[in-house]
Amino acid sequence: MKLVTWNIQWGRGNDGRVDLARIVATARELADFDVLCVQEVADNFPAPGLPANDDRDQFAELAKLLPDYTRVQGCGVDLRGEDGRRRRFGNAIFSRYAVLSVRRHALPWPADPGVDTMPRVAVEATVEAPMGATRITTTHLEYYSDVQRQAQARKLRELHEEACGRAMHPPPAGREGGPFEPTPQTTLAILCGDFNFPPENRAYEEIQKPLAEGPRYRDAWPILNGRHPHAPTFCVHQHKYSRTPYCCDFVFVSEPLAGQVRALRVDSATQASDHQPVFVEIDDL
Repeated sequence: MKLVTWNIQWGRGNDGRVDLARIVATARELADFDVLCVQEVADNFPAPGLPANDDRDQFAELAKLLPDYTRVQGCGVDLRGEDGRRRRFGNAIFSRYAVLSVRRHALPWPADPGVDTMPRVAVEATVEAPMGATRITTTHLEYYSDVQRQAQARKLRELHEEACGRAMHPPPAGREGGPFEPTPQTTLAILCGDFNFPPENRAYEEIQKPLAEGPRYRDAWPILNGRHPHAPTFCVHQHKYSRTPYCCDFVFVSEPLAGQVRALRVDSATQASDHQPVFVEIDDL
């Protein structure tokens, strides 16, 4: 499996231009990806709400640019626009593999007075990958509130533990053709996206804590690079949010896949977004 994850900042590059075709072309230059996970995708959020943007449905536009992929999307923000049309902001997965099932998880949003925040979501697709059914989740955690970010990281681990429990203790067979029909459940899992914390933040370890039952998540970077510092993925070319570039875009894999991680690299050159895309390659079991 070749997977690219990228916070695309609604397609807005450091040149101030929104260009989704450039996003797709840049991702393709990084890899002939089987799965593309993107964060900060907008629908009907024109400027000044999102600088330089128009009211286009970017989920649909990306799908047109990726005709051979199945689109799975989820929105943390879903509001009524002035004309009645929904205004949405969230994440998407585009998969070359068959998508067996989909879940969308609203992440915790506890009150944090005086801090700008928005609701956040994790989008999950179980795909028919070469190594078998694999659960892929992409997310974008809160930036301004550490209270919310910690709660969201904990929830992501809990969702993984819950899914592993279903895989290890499957329901009885039967009930074909209805909503109770069993779907593939798996401990093979990938969690990726923009987590808005650096590796030294406690939320980084929270996601990777051992589970009561099932294989925990592990960051793919140290699997290949040991203690070598993560390549920065944010504030590499512009320093609005930090003078020092740092890594906040990760790929976590469940332990059965840890030994299968063959490559991980960051495109440090592109300026098509304020984040850098991350590529990972995972071999078959």
